[in-house]
Amino acid sequence: MSQINELTSELIQKIIIEEEIPLRSNTFTLGTVNTVLSYGAIAGQKIEHHAQIPRGMDWARHLIHRAEEANLSFPSGTVILADEMVESRGRFKRSWHAPRGGLWMTLVLVNTLLPESSLLVPMAAGVACCEALRYYGVQARIKWVNDVLADNKKIAGILTETFIGSRFAEEYILVGIGINVNNDEFPAELCEQATSLKSCLDKEISLAELAARLLVKLRWNIGLLYYEEARHLENHGGIARRNKTLNENKPADEHLLLVSYKNLTDIFGRRVLFGFDVRENPQLEAKVAGLDSSGGLILELDDGSRIIQHSGEIIYLD
Repeated sequence: MSQINELTSELIQKIIIEEEIPLRSNTFTLGTVNTVLSYGAIAGQKIEHHAQIPRGMDWARHLIHRAEEANLSFPSGTVILADEMVESRGRFKRSWHAPRGGLWMTLVLVNTLLPESSLLVPMAAGVACCEALRYYGVQARIKWVNDVLADNKKIAGILTETFIGSRFAEEYILVGIGINVNNDEFPAELCEQATSLKSCLDKEISLAELAARLLVKLRWNIGLLYYEEARHLENHGGIARRNKTLNENKPADEHLLLVSYKNLTDIFGRRVLFGFDVRENPQLEAKVAGLDSSGGLILELDDGSRIIQHSGEIIYLD
């Protein structure tokens, strides 16, 4: 089985040059591509690897606390990788099966984005994860907010938390990403709900190469948030506006990150059960009518009225 510790900065750079720049240059000028990637280059500038940790988010908080106690700035973009995590949790403190063979990553960002942009960080992570999986030919799709499905089963999940440092009151965004890669055995209660890249492709995948591709996709999609924010601030146009010359085929008032997200999800028009913890406390049934400019879920109720939800989760009913 391939090892995550084979991940190197040289491998990341190789994928940027050979894959990412040619791909993005089909849509954007080379200058724009390089600028976006430079904005996102913080992702993975420092990488820690552990054979085993209890939980990535908790370890990230520990590192931040240790840096602050030493009167040091915490390096934004730090990535924590683990071969396995033994106390991993998803949303609502649900346990997350994270054995050897999967890709378990935590990205720590010092939040320097405006609130409008930072709201889109979870979506940027979801797009990056979905794009990385699609490189291997898996038709992965995003389920709002950030579950990634393949063959209608969960292949990856993203959890985002914010954290305020106790000493300097710095705000951090912690992004946990878990991908089932070569781990194709699941607990009985997950067998009908989960799948892995190995199961989809009937072969093992290099964990180091997948991790490198994921980091490259994170650099692009997080870079988009910084890039568009800088452009809009420069033009005094507001965060929801952009220059049409970037891509003439897309509406001028739509964020590039949301365009990518919408292209990778199949939620629109589907009937869903919604709740903030939908398994334990389902709240309503509705049809998904769209996403607003901040990524909020627009739900159409049976009486024709609409509501927007920015947190919670859905179960497909169709």
